[in-house]
Amino acid sequence: MVLDYGAGNVHSAAKALSRAGMTVHITRDPADLTHAAAVVVPGQGHFGQVMTAFEQSGFHAPLVQAVQVGLPMLGICVGMQMLFEGSEEAPGVAGLGLLRGTVRKFQAAPGQKVPQMGWNSLRAVGDSPLVRGLDDSAYAYFVHSYYVPVQDVDAGITAGAVSEYGLPFWSVLSQGNIHATQFHPEKSGEVGLAILRRFQQLL
Repeated sequence: MVLDYGAGNVHSAAKALSRAGMTVHITRDPADLTHAAAVVVPGQGHFGQVMTAFEQSGFHAPLVQAVQVGLPMLGICVGMQMLFEGSEEAPGVAGLGLLRGTVRKFQAAPGQKVPQMGWNSLRAVGDSPLVRGLDDSAYAYFVHSYYVPVQDVDAGITAGAVSEYGLPFWSVLSQGNIHATQFHPEKSGEVGLAILRRFQQLL
């Protein structure tokens, strides 16, 4: 089930999930979460605007409750950043708080523009089902100025994939039934589809 809360890249994500072999239902009704097999939360844009739209949609409490009782979840791009307590992009705006920590902003440097825009490699860490068995040469497509730091996020994340852009950051994460990608699987070719198929195997 893909949540259409007014600020996500909903239809592109739904098409990619369909190509990966899943039956996809797009919903604007929070009540639908009670009979979902899994939930996908896409996101793009400004963290503050995305969280405002999410709050207004009525999805916040039902989603948190569903995930806390074990519903498999996949967050995409800003949908990954929403999992945390907040972001430097919108100080004072609360995230979903499903994971501890604050999303940080990349600092521009010689040879490193912000946002990161383009292909970057994925290095598997731990035993995330999303990247289990994925080739070490796998690349995904990123467009983002904010990131989930590896070092100072006290979220207990031990599995996923790490990428480098001046510093290491989580590009994929898995913690229990919560999974997320910072990149866009729907823009990442066969690697993106392979990761979505791995998510399907969890259902």
